[in-house]
Amino acid sequence: MNSRERLIATINHREPDRVPFDLGATFTSGIHVAAYQRLCERLGLPPQDTAFLCLDEQIVLVDEALRVRLKIDTEPVLPGAPSGEDGSIEDRGDCLYFKNEWQMGLKMPKPDGFYYDVFEHPLADASIDDLSHFDWPDARDAGRFSDLELKVQRAAATGRGVIMNNVAAGLLELSGWLLGYERLFSSMLLEPDFIEALFDKIMAFKLAYWGIVLESVGDQIDVVLESDDLGEQRQPLISPRLYRKMLKPRHKELFDYIHANTDAKLFLHSCGMIYPLIPDLIEIGVDILNPVQVNVPNMDSAKLKAEFGREMVFWGGALDPQGIFSSATPQQVRDETRRNIENLAPGGGFVFAAVHNIQPDVPVENIMAMWDALQEYGIYH
Repeated sequence: MNSRERLIATINHREPDRVPFDLGATFTSGIHVAAYQRLCERLGLPPQDTAFLCLDEQIVLVDEALRVRLKIDTEPVLPGAPSGEDGSIEDRGDCLYFKNEWQMGLKMPKPDGFYYDVFEHPLADASIDDLSHFDWPDARDAGRFSDLELKVQRAAATGRGVIMNNVAAGLLELSGWLLGYERLFSSMLLEPDFIEALFDKIMAFKLAYWGIVLESVGDQIDVVLESDDLGEQRQPLISPRLYRKMLKPRHKELFDYIHANTDAKLFLHSCGMIYPLIPDLIEIGVDILNPVQVNVPNMDSAKLKAEFGREMVFWGGALDPQGIFSSATPQQVRDETRRNIENLAPGGGFVFAAVHNIQPDVPVENIMAMWDALQEYGIYH
């Protein structure tokens, strides 16, 4: 069984020979550049020129040598940069700065910053009329689709599962960056027409992007990635009632469109405690949930598998990066990894990955302890 066959069995709720492993196929199951460099050094791999899967979060594009060494079963396909975007970064002395295609300003402190954070919100003071005059990115820009078929063919040639990444964050998350979260949340209650108009602008962008992607390569990919952060550490970011009123119908429209144009499984990244929303996500066509934040209330791996494992694939959930992964001993990491494998793996439907990206403070010994536990306990009999 090769990696692609292993992944396809798993996402169809069948047990393969072993639990498939993902590191670096998505923006939210990768590894920070600092942890990546230490890991490659520990494994004796030659230094490589670092390319970024996600510049904002400093998540690297994992090199082929590490993919082979760690038996990674997934292969990312990324959209290209839009025409005219040169990727330039400005050194402002105390920080590095760039402006993205959504006109957001992002900065990373110097000398010890780990990530770029959004601090310029271009629609913070916008009215509903201003939305018609904003310089929206062009979803159909040819640069995004340059060599797309060739990229997919090369990904498939690796024998790994082909993961087609999205082009923008979700409706709620992207709106929070454009407006600032205080404006977003207050306006959802006080200016619902404005927020729904903003959601619709983002929806149009996403539908246009997926239309071109799926027409071109929809029959050649295994997983389609979408995202929308809906939770925080204790509860959903918005009430289930508000989700069902303002976001769920749009999510359904987007997910129905994707399902109508490809047989690939739909992967949704949504952080935090989203337990009350999982039945809604299943209802509207989410096949795969990531990152499976098992360290928050009502999201224990055993509970999630028992309640939703027949309908939902869990991609992540192997280990909590906010606690055990960064601060525990390697043996504690092995024990927790084993527990989550034993909870999530039976019957298939589990792709092994850490909860979200591996952060810069995770010791390399703990990364390898997690991986060693997968090799020992991730075998189906």
